[in-house]
Amino acid sequence: MKVAKFGGSSVANAEQIQKVANIIKADPSRKVVVVSAPGKRFKDDVKITDLLIEFAGSHQRKQFEQSEKTLTIIMDRFKEIVDNLNLHTSIIDDIKQTIEEDLNKDLSPNQLLDAIKAIGEDSSAKIVSAYLQHIGIDATYMNPKDAGIYVSNEPGHAQLLPESFPIIKKLRDIDKVVVIPGFFGYAENGELVTFSRGGSDITGSILAAGTKAELYENFTDVDSVYAVNPTIVNNPKEINVLTYKEMRELSYAGFSVFHDEALIPAFREQIPVCIKNTNNPDSPGTMIVSERDARDNCVVGIASDVGFCSLYVSKFLMNREVGFGRKLLNIFEDEDISFEHAPSGIDDMSVIFRDHKFTPEKERIVIDRIKNELHVDTVSIHRDLAVIMVVGEGLVNTIGVAARATSSFSKARVNIEMINQGSSEVSMMFGIHAEDIDKAIQSLYHEFFEVSQKVEEAETKILT
Repeated sequence: MKVAKFGGSSVANAEQIQKVANIIKADPSRKVVVVSAPGKRFKDDVKITDLLIEFAGSHQRKQFEQSEKTLTIIMDRFKEIVDNLNLHTSIIDDIKQTIEEDLNKDLSPNQLLDAIKAIGEDSSAKIVSAYLQHIGIDATYMNPKDAGIYVSNEPGHAQLLPESFPIIKKLRDIDKVVVIPGFFGYAENGELVTFSRGGSDITGSILAAGTKAELYENFTDVDSVYAVNPTIVNNPKEINVLTYKEMRELSYAGFSVFHDEALIPAFREQIPVCIKNTNNPDSPGTMIVSERDARDNCVVGIASDVGFCSLYVSKFLMNREVGFGRKLLNIFEDEDISFEHAPSGIDDMSVIFRDHKFTPEKERIVIDRIKNELHVDTVSIHRDLAVIMVVGEGLVNTIGVAARATSSFSKARVNIEMINQGSSEVSMMFGIHAEDIDKAIQSLYHEFFEVSQKVEEAETKILT
C-alpha cells in the first residue's frame, strides 16, 4: 500500500487534477491520497491558501467589502475547477456553506483563521474524490477527524497526538481510494487545528507512518531534488537517493521541496519516500531512505537561506563562568525567541536567529538584559546574514571537506562570518553576508560537483 500526496501545483486547476486521477488510476496500490489546497496556475498567480488568509483577515478587521471581493475570487477559482471537470455544482454550495458556518461560530481570531485556512485543502479533497468517482474509481472523501488525525490544540502549530496511530492504521482496511485533506487535524475538544505552513507534507508523512505504508510518494512539479537551487546554478545535478537526515538538513536551509518537519513521522517508522513529478510521473524521482552508502564525494547537496541575524557576546574568562550559556539562553527563552545555532569560543559566543523572530523591540530588551544581568564586555547584532549548509552522510568522517569548502569561499572572494561543524554528522554550516550568497553557492557547486565529476571520469578512464 502506498500513500500519495499531491501538492498545490498538482491540484491548481482541472487539467492538473486530471493528471492526478491518471496517476492514481495507474497504480491500484495508491490507496490513501492526501491533497493540498490549489496552488499557483502561473507565475504571478495567488495560492488559494493566501486568498483565504486575506479573506479571514479582512473579515476580522470588519472590512466586509474587501472580504466579499476576496471571497468572490476564491469561489470563482473553485467553480472554474468544478465546471471544467464536469462535476455537480453542489460541491460549490458545500464550500460556501462551510465558510458561512465557520464565520458564524464563536471562535477566537486564531481558531477562525485556522478554520478558514483549512478550507483550501478540505475543498480540494472533496473535488478530487468527486472526480475520481466521476471517472469510475471507487473513491471516498474522508475528514481528518474520521481518519484519526488528532493533534495538540496549538493553532497554526499543531503536533500529532500518539493515540492517533491505532486509528490511522484502520485506513488499511478500507477497500477504496481514500482522499484526505492535508494541513489540519482536530484537537481532543473537537476544534480544527492546522499544522505549520506546508503542513500537507506533514499529513502525508503521518498517514504513511500510521498505515505502515510500503512507500510515501510526494508529487510536486519537479522531476527530483537538485543538488543546489536551480535559480542559482543552471542545470544542477539531480539527486537520486537521499537519507532522511540529509533531506531534513537541506529543507531547513532553504530547499523548498519539503517542510523541514514533514518527514519526521515517516523517518521514525523508516517508511521510504519518493519525490515525483505530477507532470512527468514516469520519471524515477528522488528516493529518501533511512540509510545509503556514503561515497568518496560524500557531499550530496548544498542548501542556502537568507533572513538570519547573529547576536555576538564577548566576556573575558567566559569559559570559567559556570552557567553563562544557560543564563544567556534563558534570556531568549523568557522573551519567547527560539535560536538556530550557537557556536562558541573561550571568551565569545554567537547565537543565530531567524531575522523575523528578533524584532528591533526584542533586540532592545535582550541587549539590555544581557548587559545588566551577564555584565558582558561586548554585545552586538549583525543582520542580513545568509546560512549555507554543505550536506552529506559521511561528511564528518571525510578528510578535506572543510578545506575544499573554505577554499571555494576564498576563490569567490566571500568572507565567512562563522562556521559551525561538529554539531551535526551530516552537515557543515557557514554564515556569510546575504549579498554574497549566489557567488558562494556557485563556487561550492563547482568544487563539489563539477570538479569531482571530472575527477571521477578521469579515474574511470584509467581503470578502463
